[in-house]
Amino acid sequence: MNILFLDIEHKDKLISMLHDDGTHLGDSERMSLFYIISGNFDLYNKRRFIYNNKTHGIYPDFEESDVDFSSGIKSLVKLGYNLYNGWSDDSTTPIKLLGSLDEDNLKLADMAMKIRFNHAMLKELQKEILD
Repeated sequence: MNILFLDIEHKDKLISMLHDDGTHLGDSERMSLFYIISGNFDLYNKRRFIYNNKTHGIYPDFEESDVDFSSGIKSLVKLGYNLYNGWSDDSTTPIKLLGSLDEDNLKLADMAMKIRFNHAMLKELQKEILD
């Protein structure tokens, strides 16, 4: 597997999310959010509480749902939301978001930020998805 994905399932899940939402491959905002969700088993299984494919939007009050989100998972969601549309709350700071992440989730966060802000990285991801 190349450096863009944690494993082949990550790639497959991202492609599935992009397809289900009808996301354009040039949409770096959604691409970065979906990259995070698809790369974490727990997040992917809870994705319907994080993002609504029908309205093509996030659930900013996800923490108020009856779904159990660990502190690390909450941090990933908040980072994804921030990369998606600038959403933030009192705990949306680099120290608070990144400090609770394990090694794999830190890799997700790092790559999601690169996808969002580095056009060359977005192009590389697009190429990988289309291959």
